[in-house]
Formats: sequence, C-alpha cells, structure tokens
Amino acid sequence: MIDELSMTSLRPVTPTPTHGRSDERCDVRLAARLTWKDQRGTTRFASVVTQNLSERGVYVECQSAVSIPLFKLVHFQLEREGRDSDTLPFPLPQGRILSAVYRVTPAARSGRPQGLALRLMVDPKRRPIAQATQVRATA
Repeated sequence: MIDELSMTSLRPVTPTPTHGRSDERCDVRLAARLTWKDQRGTTRFASVVTQNLSERGVYVECQSAVSIPLFKLVHFQLEREGRDSDTLPFPLPQGRILSAVYRVTPAARSGRPQGLALRLMVDPKRRPIAQATQVRATA
C-alpha cells in the first residue's frame, strides 16, 4: 500500500479561526516513519502515512496500532521517495526531525486507522535564506 502512495498536488487547507492554526496545512499523502524509545529504552518504529502537513506540524495515520503517549518525543522522517519534492515545507526534506506527539486519535471500528498529530521541533529562524526572503515578500 505504501508503494502506491504518491504526493498529490499540495492543496492548502485554509486555516480558520476555530482551529487556531498559525500555519497553512497542505493535504498530502506520503509514506513516512516514526522512531522512538519506549520506557525500557528499546528503539521502536512505526510506518505511517501523512495526511496533512505544514512547516511546524504533521498529522499521520499509523499502518498498525502503536502505543505512544502524549508529549512523547519521536523522530519523524519521510521515506526517501517522498523527500524529492521542491514543494514540501522547509524542514521535511532534511531527514529525521525531532517531534512531539500532541494528539492521539484512536482507531475506529469503522476502519479509520489510529492518528497522531506531531509538532515538529524546528527553530523557525533556521529556515533557508531564499525561503525566508520569499515569505517576507509575500507578506
């Protein structure tokens, strides 16, 4: 199933005041991987699929149920084929990104998989110069 996933055209999801989002999110389905250490220090990983993403956050659905508590630090990484796009927000093509789990949506009996909302732990000041200039020019 993951091999069939490809990046769709990045469609901005218009932020609304009710969501309180500071960044525009794009609907995109890309294969990715989460890596973390459990309470015993054992490295765990899970294959996930992104549902939407922005410069500071990503929502993923898990291929299989995982036990990750809220506020757990995980490493988020797009699979190699997904990192080649020029239209991805800044931190995503860079490789592994430290992230914090801030929402867990349990799987539903209707077949909807478990979802995780991640806050990407990146310094907005470390944005590439060309992209930072482009953002200022459009503001």
